Amino acid sequence: MPRVWVLLAATLVAAVVVAAVVVPVPEPAQLRAWAAGAGAAAPALMFLTYVVATLVPIPRTVFSLASGLLLGPVVGVAVALVATAVSGLLSFALARSLGRRVVARHLTRAQVRTVDERLTRGGWLAVASLRLIPAIPFLPTNYACGLSSVRTRPYLVGTMAGSLPGTTAAVVLGDTLTGTTPPALLAAYAVCAAAGTAGLWFAIRRRATGPRPTD
Repeated sequence: MPRVWVLLAATLVAAVVVAAVVVPVPEPAQLRAWAAGAGAAAPALMFLTYVVATLVPIPRTVFSLASGLLLGPVVGVAVALVATAVSGLLSFALARSLGRRVVARHLTRAQVRTVDERLTRGGWLAVASLRLIPAIPFLPTNYACGLSSVRTRPYLVGTMAGSLPGTTAAVVLGDTLTGTTPPALLAAYAVCAAAGTAGLWFAIRRRATGPRPTD
């Protein structure tokens, strides 16, 4: 039986290599032209693909890059951010409906209660701080927030605010693959993304080091 699986895997790899050599790969500009010719169907298809694909452990950056490549910077950022919010809400609701009762049983433990309270007290800034850390994957964060006591509105606001800088950067990078983005516009996007990230991080740090309310 193991030999059969090895043979199937080798056959699949060989088929992929042959396809990569034989099948013509369209240029980025051709893909942009195809998306433009598809009209409103292109953003709708990109949105649905983005939402569904990020409900499983697939890096969200891949679809942000694709949004920029196919839709351009403005529509690409809008589609990517809305899809991020929808996907985040779906996985958040799934974790809350299925797993919250299990977590609630362990809130008597000091470590679990501390993490839950900090995330809940921090509100949207706590969620945004998690989104700003590239090493923390999108889907596990959604589940973790769903299992915590953080409310839906702060979760959604924090997800949108924290995802904006990285999503914008990925979409703009995807747009540059077409070779049609002016350098000045790229510089403006970079400055805005950096300023937004710095401002949000400053707000998070100020909230974290500020005086805590007394009971």
